[in-house]
Amino acid sequence: MTSTVSTTDVPSGLPACIPTPEPGDPRLARLSLNQRTTANWSLREAVDGCVAAGIGSIGVWREPVAEVGLDVAVRMISDAGLRVSSVCRGGFFTSAEPAARAAAHADNIAALDEAAALGCDTLVLVPGGLPAGDRDLAGARGRAADAVGALVPAAADRGVRLGIEPMHPIFAADRGVVSTLAQALDIAEDHPEDVVGVVVDTFHVWWEPGVVGQIARAGRRIVSYQVCEWITPLPADSLLSRGMMGDGHIDFATLTRAVAEAGYTGDVEVEIFNADVWAAPGSDVVATLARRYVELVQPHL
Repeated sequence: MTSTVSTTDVPSGLPACIPTPEPGDPRLARLSLNQRTTANWSLREAVDGCVAAGIGSIGVWREPVAEVGLDVAVRMISDAGLRVSSVCRGGFFTSAEPAARAAAHADNIAALDEAAALGCDTLVLVPGGLPAGDRDLAGARGRAADAVGALVPAAADRGVRLGIEPMHPIFAADRGVVSTLAQALDIAEDHPEDVVGVVVDTFHVWWEPGVVGQIARAGRRIVSYQVCEWITPLPADSLLSRGMMGDGHIDFATLTRAVAEAGYTGDVEVEIFNADVWAAPGSDVVATLARRYVELVQPHL
């Protein structure tokens, strides 16, 4: 089922290549809206937007959940009949200071509790960057690995999998010292497959040499598949350099086929950090991502 209404993609302003899938279209069955893609929407608006578009899953961020309260968020999402594909985010545990490490561990335990309450089996872990004044990248990576290990018992008790998200090397200093899928798997493979896995985010791994082989290596450890685009020129704030699928350089067909062949059958989150996307009406953003998803990603699952 498709809409015949004339549409325009955002943020490009170009005419849409295909009609917008309507609610009930089977191609939308695994699509998930990550909340950061519509950052101007509250949790209530994001939930309503998913329902209106026929998207059955949402990737939630802890801050909007905290704004309404966990119990309210749980009811809101459950009443709407949505799945929670992931909770963002845990991690940020590279500090060498004992007090800071203890605080990070406690915050990650709280994140696990929130994921369990939301009925979500995936907590995304962003390892964190180099502590202020620290240039020991190997040491920070080692502390991140230790911190993951310390969370394993609590994650297993709650039935929530820890998803280590490797981040593009441009973020190694300030956000993610684990820069490749290979490095993330080196950490994950020290722990049970049903407790520690990895996040495959096209923005972060598209460039990685041998990435298709690493996706195959990951296999059942893939706990989340997130899609967005690498666009150039990069904006001044590199954090906001994610684009709408099809507006950049990523080979979604190859990466998606690799993820599917590895055995991943979960939801596919669209997660975009981009000022122009955020400035557009949320309903237009959701319509565009639904079209781009069924055109560029879904056929290869």
